[in-house]
Amino acid sequence: METDESPRVLTFQLQFDKPVASQIKIAEWNPEKDLLAMVTEDSKILLHRFNWQRLWTISPGRCITSLCWRPDGKAIAVGLEDGTITLHDVENGRLLRSLKSHTAAVLCLNWEEDNHLIKDGNDNLSTYEDRTSCFFPPAPTVPRMPGMVSGDANFMDDNEDSFREFSNSSQQRFNILCSGDKDGNICFSIFGIFPIGKINIHKFSFPTLVDIKATYRLVNASIYKVALSKDLCHLIVMCSGELFEDTNESQNGKLVGHGTDGLHCLVLDTSIFWKRKNELHQVAQQASNIEDLTEVIRASLSVMCKQWSDAMHHFHEKFDSLSTLIIDHGLDSSPQEEFLSLLGGARTSPAVHQFLVNSLGEVGVKRVLKVVCGAGKELQLIVLDHLQPAAEIIGFRMGELRGLSRWRARYKGVGLDETLINDATEKAGMLLVQVERFIRVLSSVVQQFSNFFNWLLKCIKLLMSEPSDQLLPYDSELLVIFLRFLYDQDPVKQLLELSEVDCDIEIELETTQRVKELVNFGGFLDCEYLRRTLAKEFQLMESSFSEAFQMPHCTISEKILCENLLPLFPLPSSPAPTSFPVPASISYYEDASHATSAYQTRENRCIDYISFQIPDESFPEIANCVGIARGFMNHLMNVKKGYTSLEIVLLCVPGGYHCVDLSLYKESQFVLLLNETNTSSESSGDACMMIVQASDLPFVSISQSTSLDYWMLHQLKDSVVYLQMENEKVRSIPHSVIAPLAVSTSRGVACVFAARKRALVYILEEDEDEVSDAE
Repeated sequence: METDESPRVLTFQLQFDKPVASQIKIAEWNPEKDLLAMVTEDSKILLHRFNWQRLWTISPGRCITSLCWRPDGKAIAVGLEDGTITLHDVENGRLLRSLKSHTAAVLCLNWEEDNHLIKDGNDNLSTYEDRTSCFFPPAPTVPRMPGMVSGDANFMDDNEDSFREFSNSSQQRFNILCSGDKDGNICFSIFGIFPIGKINIHKFSFPTLVDIKATYRLVNASIYKVALSKDLCHLIVMCSGELFEDTNESQNGKLVGHGTDGLHCLVLDTSIFWKRKNELHQVAQQASNIEDLTEVIRASLSVMCKQWSDAMHHFHEKFDSLSTLIIDHGLDSSPQEEFLSLLGGARTSPAVHQFLVNSLGEVGVKRVLKVVCGAGKELQLIVLDHLQPAAEIIGFRMGELRGLSRWRARYKGVGLDETLINDATEKAGMLLVQVERFIRVLSSVVQQFSNFFNWLLKCIKLLMSEPSDQLLPYDSELLVIFLRFLYDQDPVKQLLELSEVDCDIEIELETTQRVKELVNFGGFLDCEYLRRTLAKEFQLMESSFSEAFQMPHCTISEKILCENLLPLFPLPSSPAPTSFPVPASISYYEDASHATSAYQTRENRCIDYISFQIPDESFPEIANCVGIARGFMNHLMNVKKGYTSLEIVLLCVPGGYHCVDLSLYKESQFVLLLNETNTSSESSGDACMMIVQASDLPFVSISQSTSLDYWMLHQLKDSVVYLQMENEKVRSIPHSVIAPLAVSTSRGVACVFAARKRALVYILEEDEDEVSDAE
């Protein structure tokens, strides 16, 4: 029975208590809207409104290991166990992009945008202007295979604008998607679509201030949390791994610290994103749009090849029977010779007569004519509506990149190599030439097929002694050319298919000499392009693009450096988990009232807060504790100036409870989700949520100027702060709860998941008037 001296526990402002079909393992609120994205144990993504109305459900068919929102809330990134990152439209869950930047499970994602407008050297606002729309109609979309339903095989309808809007990043604030995997790799993508950097934390070494000959290195590391600062200048990483000491005298490292495996924090210098965000924005905009258009060309070639192959299969299926009839009648001639003989006015052979009158007939000729000529018209439409416009816009965008690459003072530093860009630009131009040639070849082939079928119809009428005055006329010269060169040849297929063995197209010596003479006028250097097929030209162009766009990726990767390492605590020895081993959170808060504080960035005046639960097995003397660190981001820089900015506080959870999850909240607050420890089972008992004001806590400065061979939290075992129910904001939950805890900083709400497959949405604010718009 509760007495007057008992702790006062405030009742939650419960909004909803709803059942969930499957247990939730990941949950994230949309940063701009009242939407909650959840991932179930069977790896389905559910999107709910605040009132718990479900908008859509999707299943990628693979295990989901992480999830985060784009800063504007219009797209969601999903990390998968096979290393793939998929991007989905918030409106309907449609797949927008699929990136394969990793080869191992993507354990964490963080999407941060620059919160400052770009300014030029004169302090004027500088926005990137995409001039393509001034010269070209809207970019073509991927063609849809005939007979396919919208959405099949990722082919999109022309009337769908979500993909186009997603790719148009010219109006977006500059943003970076960071992803970390269980092999220690961290990847960076501009706008979530253009890979711009990749690092592996195993390659970083960490010097000590005691012995300059000794360095430390992490091995067997897994990335569990990444958080990019609001100015994009720093990335804080939380990872597990073994810390080894390397010395110049020995090649064999040795383990340091009080355990073989531990949890560590790293700070990476990513200031290149801030310093060159204008240049990177323009390069990423052009390159990502070029990649979109490259996909349009690839799909166009694939669709055209399939359609033409089907038409030619139908043609040969009908006309190959003539060869069998010729053999059956004991003749030693080819179908072409028989047709030429018929064209010359000779007596019709029994085989040809039987084939035309009995086997094929007038109806059969018309059907084949419709199939072949219909396929030709479809190919022409695909070229005119998809392939050619895409190739033209690619050429224009490559021309703009070529101009930027010549501005070496600004763009060489981000890896825009003039030589590689020039080569890629020429390849784009050569593709346009190949497209023009393909149109001429296709038109000629379709015309000759049509002429051949018109002649066959006239022959059938004559053989059957029927009038043929109403039939279309035919050209005898074209017919001879068709029978000699096209009947058993397929120049259209040759241009469209990419053969494993390079087959050069035969070109007359005179034509080759004229091409070499044109080189002297400038504009291109490649004299052999006429010997290549359209598919081969596309392959070469794509390869040149990959090489040119890989250079910025490599350049930026080399400029991302590790500034500092903070060993937190040892982890119990166990197999590597696929989720974070302990509850943890990383956030940055603006604090204008402490502009001169040592632990704030100069640009944003931001404080970095890192909170984490400390396993009881790590430090028995400080059991059931939560740690909060701040000022780690600029700690090393401040140490060199003669003072420390790293501060940590340890909080002991009230007796009878243990921490299930935690989340940093707005205005330097953080939320603890606690379960009772004296329950008979995990699904029974009560829980509570505690809100703590971090700025009121007695942080202790930590010195990191000696060595890394001990865990920093040992310094705080005598400075533990014991949380009391009566002194904090505490709200009770009549259920036993499990992770995750999803807190919305913009709306002041939290979603808690009970052990018995229930979701509970609560208001964190005490004043109901402040959250009247939450619904």
